[in-house]
Amino acid sequence: MSEEAVELTPEQIQEQEALRAQWVREHFQKANKFLAEKGVIPTKVHTEESRYLAPYLAVWKMDAKQPKKQTFWVMSGDLPSDYVDVKVAATARDALRHFSMMWQLKAENLHQSGLTQDKTQREFANLLVSRAESLYHMHNDDKLWG
Repeated sequence: MSEEAVELTPEQIQEQEALRAQWVREHFQKANKFLAEKGVIPTKVHTEESRYLAPYLAVWKMDAKQPKKQTFWVMSGDLPSDYVDVKVAATARDALRHFSMMWQLKAENLHQSGLTQDKTQREFANLLVSRAESLYHMHNDDKLWG
């Protein structure tokens, strides 16, 4: 059985683009809120270096001036929000690899500390591992990075 390409109508294409734009706006707001909760006040987003893979994740490159002038990679989407200094990764793709490794280590530290005896901590550690593996696969998929 062969797969046939399905032609979308202009209306369907427009609807998909509108849904994607809405998702990007929502996750931009989520990233801003996450940073604010950490005491970081974003001042600028580098849209040309940020990447979005709706509905899974967005990786934003953002400047902040408080608590000090700094630039971050900020991740939001269907995963825990997180951020790191831009110095750890040159590109959004490299940032995914960094988050993946960092989350694997966090999950391992939770297991080693014995905290995963608690159901909530165990579920969080498992979520970190699952999302870290997905991030690693996305990082390695050349088709996603053009």
